[in-house]
This record gives sequence, C-alpha cells and structure tokens, in this order.
Amino acid sequence: METFIEDFLHYLQYEKNFSPHTLRAYTQDLESFISFLEEKGLNSFKQVTSEHIRSYLVEMMRRYKCRTVSRRLSALRSFFKYLLKKGKIERQPTEAIFNPKLSRNLPHFLTVDETFALLKTPKEDNVLSKRDKAILELLYATGMRVSELAGLNLEDIDLKEGIIRVYGKGRKERLVFLGEPAKRALEAYLKERPRLLRNNSKAVFLSAKGTRLTTRSVHRIVKKYGMLGGICKNIYPHLLRHSFATHLLNQGADLRTVQELLGHANLGTTEKYTHVTVERLMEVYDKTHPRS
Repeated sequence: METFIEDFLHYLQYEKNFSPHTLRAYTQDLESFISFLEEKGLNSFKQVTSEHIRSYLVEMMRRYKCRTVSRRLSALRSFFKYLLKKGKIERQPTEAIFNPKLSRNLPHFLTVDETFALLKTPKEDNVLSKRDKAILELLYATGMRVSELAGLNLEDIDLKEGIIRVYGKGRKERLVFLGEPAKRALEAYLKERPRLLRNNSKAVFLSAKGTRLTTRSVHRIVKKYGMLGGICKNIYPHLLRHSFATHLLNQGADLRTVQELLGHANLGTTEKYTHVTVERLMEVYDKTHPRS
C-alpha cells in the first residue's frame, strides 16, 4: 500500500505542482489512514468500502477538529480518485460521503490603524531592518501568502511598473500590485541587498547568511515586529493577508477583484472576507440613517 501512496505523492509533486507543505499534509493523512486499515486487518485498497471510510472519519472526529477531518477526507478523495484513474481499484469508496459541517469562523484581521502602526515599527537603520520593512509592506500591499513571498525571485519583480509576478498554489501564476509605500520600501531594501549576498542567489529576500529566507523565518520576523510595536502577541503573516482582503472590501472593492488578487480558485473562499467591521457598520449608519 505504501508504494501506491509514494506514486500518488510523486504525481502530486511533479504533475500537479503541489507545494511541499501540502505534500507533507497529504503524507500524514494517508499514513494515518493506512494505520487505521492495518488495525482493521485490511492489506489492500481494493478491500476498502465506504463503511471503512465512515468508520475512519468517526474515529478521527473523536480526536480532531472538524476542519482537520475535512482535510483528511479531501486527501482520501484525491487518493482514491487517482487509484481509480490508474485502474488500481474498481470503485470510489469516498463517493456519497459528505464533509463534516464546518463552523463558519470569521478571519481575524488588523484594523487600518493597527496595520499602519505595524508597518512603521522597523527602524530601517540597517540592511536587515530594511529587508523586514519591505517584507511587512509587501505582505500587506499584495495579500501574498508567506510561501509566495519567500519564493520570490528578482526576475518576478517589475519595480518600474509596480507589478510582481507571483506563483501560488499549484504554481498558478498571477500578478499583484505595489502601492507607493511598498515600492519605496522594496527599492530601499534592494539597494542594500548585495550586502547580504553570498552567492548568485536569485531570491529576493535573503537571510543574514545570504540564503533564501524561509517561511519560518518570515513568521518570526512578523511576530517580532508585532510584539515590538505592541500590536499583537500572536501576529503572523497570514493576518496581513486577511487584513489586505478585509480592508479592500470595506473600502468598496468588488469580490471578484479581491478573488483574483488573492489567487483563490473559488469565489466561495473569498466570501469569508465579506464580513464588515463594527466601525464600517457605524459609518454607514451615521451617513444614511435620518435620525443618526
């Protein structure tokens, strides 16, 4: 059974261009399912029925949140679809099995004032603080995922036009745009970037050792300035992506445009940002109600 999983992961990596993060998640999910099958005395995926899938999901629901279980079911669907396509099984056992109902949690985001305070925190008195300033500005100006920012190469950036070519999930390409503050911050960092360079790396953001900055390092940088600025102890790069989308929609941007800028395949994924802030509700009320 392990051989089929290895073939599937190879297919996801080289034909579907899945990210290393997604591949790790799929690996864990499928290894968990194999352990379950072995406990049930099953040694072939041909033996798996919809009842086995349901039994597995019930067991997972006792140990994990609905979102995790939903992701595991998604991994199984993709895997068995692959096996069916390759002729390794005769039927799709995940058919007619529905995802557990997820609670609709609104995404956390920073207010505009909190965001501006965060962006002002780096002192810009050396190359690393200039790099950090550019990172914060780009995350907010473009709504990029942290993996997309860490993966940026010099040739992806057109500073003159204020455009960046981003490669998202599945290596899907999209364009994002720089506002003037982000453009200035990036220009200031790129002038100093050669001081960090140790080889011919094309990476935009470099560590103090001259290597490409990792997503983990970007997380640490964002958290550091969140704490220094007294903004939020639990601040993370995706919070700036949430803030980017929320602020655009609150200022009247249409949903389809925000979907394109975020690189969402489905409009439904973007719709979670259509919540409105209390401040926005009060503003509309004050402007429109005759007796406000």
